[in-house]
Amino acid sequence: MRINQYIAAAGVTSRRKADELIEQGRVKVNGGRLTSPGYHVEEGDVVEVDGVRIEPASKKVYYLLNKPAGYVTSTADKQGRPLVTELVPDSVRVFPVGRLDFNTTGLLILTNDGDLANALMHPSREFDKKYLVRAQGIVTRDEAKRLEEGIDIGGFVTSPAEVHLARHDRNSTIAEIVIHEGKNRQVRRMFEAIGHPVLELCRTGLGDLTIGKLAIGQCRKLSPAEVAALRKAVE
Repeated sequence: MRINQYIAAAGVTSRRKADELIEQGRVKVNGGRLTSPGYHVEEGDVVEVDGVRIEPASKKVYYLLNKPAGYVTSTADKQGRPLVTELVPDSVRVFPVGRLDFNTTGLLILTNDGDLANALMHPSREFDKKYLVRAQGIVTRDEAKRLEEGIDIGGFVTSPAEVHLARHDRNSTIAEIVIHEGKNRQVRRMFEAIGHPVLELCRTGLGDLTIGKLAIGQCRKLSPAEVAALRKAVE
């Protein structure tokens, strides 16, 4: 088994990220720092990442989390902030698929299946991502149309989006938006581009998956049918 596949199978990260760890000199095999991403792990090899011995996971697990605000979408944080992985009640090490901003809430997948995670995160995969937004000020129908037609968010023009203006009060607008890419802070940048900074943001859907009635901070295992649907989507 190739070293990047071995690391991904252990639930440390995806194969692509494992290659980066090797390039950074953070992977050792039998006490020696690994320099070749083409290394094949043999029976009896001792593999370490950042000094921690890595064993392949015995099973694949898949979780859907309703992420709270105030959690970092990562497996480590230099500032010591809370991690989304701490919300998963499983001894198997998992990592998040994609990311949500520190203050963004909602649907996030966590797994130790590096191959599926890597396929889901590949730039060529465009899944519908549905968000509930509370934006500052009153968003007009004309402004929403700009989002629907695609808008420049600083060197990148977004694909056409679906926007539904649900309601508004004196100072803010509640809207639902469906996007198809996954650029960094994309929804926030889109609303900033029309002059309405995002006050609250929650991802409510990803492809066929939805938050449903899952409480904030809670997670559940994906059903076999849901996992199969994800695999089919990246074939």
